[in-house]
Amino acid sequence: MADDLMESLETFDFQSAVPFDPVYLSGYFADKYDVSAEENRNRIEERIQKSTFDALLDTVQGYETVQQTDGKIRLRDTNIKYAMYPVWILNTTWRGQNYRFAMNGQTGKFVGNLPVDNLIYWKWRLLYGLGIAGVLYGAMWALGVL
Repeated sequence: MADDLMESLETFDFQSAVPFDPVYLSGYFADKYDVSAEENRNRIEERIQKSTFDALLDTVQGYETVQQTDGKIRLRDTNIKYAMYPVWILNTTWRGQNYRFAMNGQTGKFVGNLPVDNLIYWKWRLLYGLGIAGVLYGAMWALGVL
């Protein structure tokens, strides 16, 4: 599963985690990891640092702007554990293109790239633009500008 798709499903409630039991997967497809922990260590540490800095910045209030000038987080006694997340995946094809959607099984958060019909998109853009132009024209006429 693409990292960006999986990351956009976060967060998961780890307090609800339970030990693995093969019965949970009965009748379902589950994929085994294909990247080792050591291959992912740098990425994991970068994400931990970014998440920590973001969480700290969220606690700062009462200022219009905040600029981080320095910061260092030291990780120690790190143990990497594998976990299975409740994720539902939908693959579909539309007009010869493949689309993948995913849903967080805990929160119901649904992500993916929706297919867009360009003809319908531009029709709605045109109608929206004409509607705005009509409202502006009416307002200018009502004010006596025209």
